[in-house]
Amino acid sequence: MTTKDIKFLEFRLLNGPNTWTYQPALEAIVDIGDLEDCPSNTIPGYYDRLKAMLPSLIEHRCSYEERGGFLRRVEEGTWPAHILEHVTLELQNLAGLPGGFGRARETSKRGVYKVVVTAWQEQVTHTAIHEARDLIMAAMEDRPFDVDAAVERIADLVDSLCLGPSTASIVKAADDRGIPTIRLLETGNLVQIGYGAAMRRIWTAETDQTSAIAEGISRDKDLTKALLSNCGVPVPEGREVDSPEDAWEAAEDVGLPVCVKPLDGNHGRGVFIDLKTREDVEKAYMVAKDEGSGVLVERSISGTEHRLLVIGGKLVAACRGDMVKVTGDGQSTVVELVASQINNDPRRGTSENHPLNLIRMDSAARIELQRQQLTPDSIPAAGREVLIQRNANHEFDVTDDVHPDTAAIAELAARIVGLDIAGIDMVADDISRPLAEQGGAIVEVNAGPGLLMHLKPGVGKPRPVGEAIVAHLFPDAAMSRIPLVGVTGSQGKTAVAHLVRHLLLLAGKNVGLACSDGLYLGRRQLDRKDCANWTAAHQMLMSRAVDAAVFENGVAGILENGLAYDRCQIGIVTNLNDATGLQAWDVHDLDQVFKVMRTQVDVVLDSGAAILNADDPRVAEMADLSDGEVLFFGRNPELELLGEHRKKNGRCVFVRHGWVILAHGMNEQSLVQTGDVPMLAAGTPAHAVDNLLAAVAAAWALDLPPDLIRTGITTFIPADSTQA
Repeated sequence: MTTKDIKFLEFRLLNGPNTWTYQPALEAIVDIGDLEDCPSNTIPGYYDRLKAMLPSLIEHRCSYEERGGFLRRVEEGTWPAHILEHVTLELQNLAGLPGGFGRARETSKRGVYKVVVTAWQEQVTHTAIHEARDLIMAAMEDRPFDVDAAVERIADLVDSLCLGPSTASIVKAADDRGIPTIRLLETGNLVQIGYGAAMRRIWTAETDQTSAIAEGISRDKDLTKALLSNCGVPVPEGREVDSPEDAWEAAEDVGLPVCVKPLDGNHGRGVFIDLKTREDVEKAYMVAKDEGSGVLVERSISGTEHRLLVIGGKLVAACRGDMVKVTGDGQSTVVELVASQINNDPRRGTSENHPLNLIRMDSAARIELQRQQLTPDSIPAAGREVLIQRNANHEFDVTDDVHPDTAAIAELAARIVGLDIAGIDMVADDISRPLAEQGGAIVEVNAGPGLLMHLKPGVGKPRPVGEAIVAHLFPDAAMSRIPLVGVTGSQGKTAVAHLVRHLLLLAGKNVGLACSDGLYLGRRQLDRKDCANWTAAHQMLMSRAVDAAVFENGVAGILENGLAYDRCQIGIVTNLNDATGLQAWDVHDLDQVFKVMRTQVDVVLDSGAAILNADDPRVAEMADLSDGEVLFFGRNPELELLGEHRKKNGRCVFVRHGWVILAHGMNEQSLVQTGDVPMLAAGTPAHAVDNLLAAVAAAWALDLPPDLIRTGITTFIPADSTQA
């Protein structure tokens, strides 16, 4: 029986750096059956149908490294797994997730491939690869396929499951600076930036430095005004009112026109400006009281509302708002005019990807229409301009126009309230002039301000607000990391991990350890099962109590989930001599094992070090892969590799005449006699010496002093499980 189909046999989510890429990826094991005998150029019309279905594939360069390169491969002949890779990436791109990594590689079994694509979010990529499979089969079999519907299904998942654009801009800014991030909620915008004790947390435009007291103050507009006024910041006169009659009395006291707004509302809901009659004030009161816990009546400030974004005490962006109006055509109702003249703007929508909101016929809009003797169903005369909303979206970037004195006032307002990130609402006729000379004022100070208006302004250039937030949290990128040691190899991983942990404990670190015999924090064992896996290591990185971490990474663990961290200070490879038990991942020989273990060296920071076994030629080959320093260890001090490394002023750790030697270039320091080291007691495996040397080299690379290292290795009593 022949089978011409694409079947998914297995999926693996590679959460971190892996044998394919540094980024999270989905690895699909795909069986193309008898399609192995049907490359794309043997299927009549296939190329034309695929190109017509997804014309944007023209942008995929593929191995030819030129526009149209992938389609050229399809025309010349390529296999379904390769096409599946590209179509999956393109569907994700069309759904709002551009870019990404892809690979398709044969396995040892005929017709079975590994297809790997960047997984921005697991469910999104699962859906995309299934949609891609259906599209490819439809093109092969000359069947219709609704590409737009498929993209919409994926886009809906992107909107609901992926980070919003504001948070994503902060995460990207962190990534650009080499700062690690961890998403803490599957569907929310709570993100950890940095590892362990060095971490900070953000929730869109709020950080773990955002004071709860300051946020409470900002919600109470009357209190905010009082604090600002006491410090000389210009604010509109006004007071809290408790009835429609009281609202009119307050309006008469401060002088018309006035603004009526909720005491603690947000997003401009229930805010009415430029009110001049008792009827308007009392109607506005009734709406505003439903939007908050109280109502404020304030003197109306002449001018346009601006939103100024202050981060870490500095103004970083500013936008100007504008009134929303429609123009009558003598045929359409106000509702219809709003739909055709305003809400049809592609920048308007309900998702976080839309910088402008849809205009609703809410109570505020209805009152505005009543002031013009209109209703939503009225048909304005042709050419008549109808005001729909006075306090509209801020869509005009004016950052470069803000007067220095005005910027200083906004920065002062944020400090007075106590917010590290603040949205300052300011009314002024001309933002390029000082407030004092035009009677402008600050009308609100907001916590958790929206960022999208600055990232995607309707008019003007985007502002790097994500970069500003990351710089505020981490003036130096190195502040985001803790000492992190990763250990891989065929043997000795657990022993090395325990000894490194012991040395770091002596150095005063609260060490997290995830290894084959358990999970440890400080001097406590939290779990006794095998914790040499992504989940356990990830758990340690999310703990504020951890100020150093050691992780054992077996080959199987890297193949199944990838590494739990993006980069590390120290990457150790003990040896490479076994491919046993790896057939489930289609790994059968030492060359393949090499490609897996090198992942640990690939992620070493340029400020870190790779610790490599000089006695193992395959491990020693990994030296060229390290971005950081390389420290070799070996039992044979006469090894040519060690000599050459020392001539280049490299560091080595080896044994000579029963002494452990630290060598830096041609300089040597005797550390300890092997006979004084408990882990080298009679009966221990021969490679226990390698384990000792690897741990000593790692500690030396972490700048632990030799005296501490000596004390550590002579007081470390290994358990039975850590001998091997």
